[in-house]
Amino acid sequence: MKMLVIHGAGMNMRGKVQQDIFGTMTLAQYEEHILAYAKELGVSVQFFHSNIEGEVCNALYAAFDGDIDACIINPAGYTTLQGPLRAAVAQMKFPVIEVHLSNPTARGATSAVQPVCKGSVYGFGIYGYRLALEGLKTLVKK
Repeated sequence: MKMLVIHGAGMNMRGKVQQDIFGTMTLAQYEEHILAYAKELGVSVQFFHSNIEGEVCNALYAAFDGDIDACIINPAGYTTLQGPLRAAVAQMKFPVIEVHLSNPTARGATSAVQPVCKGSVYGFGIYGYRLALEGLKTLVKK
């Protein structure tokens, strides 16, 4: 099983800014943890990050046409946007789970992406990615 993990706008700044909310882990450290979780679960992951919404949409469309079975997205800076990313997620033929390390709803943000996702995991820190990987592995039988 092959999963795409998408990191949205601003994720490259993790560990550098807003450490009181997101902690000190960098994006590279997130990916190390996610790779370890994937290995434990026997799934393959590939990563994509962009601060440009259209590039994230293009990555989703390439995944649609490729060999991806499921997707985890942390929209980060795109969480509240009603634009093309939401539409791209809605068009996927595979399940997409939205993950946030913190709970954006507790800070007053309502996700525009979550309603078009199969599910969401908020507020469990890096462990939320493991929960999402496990959930997707259960949904996609391969």
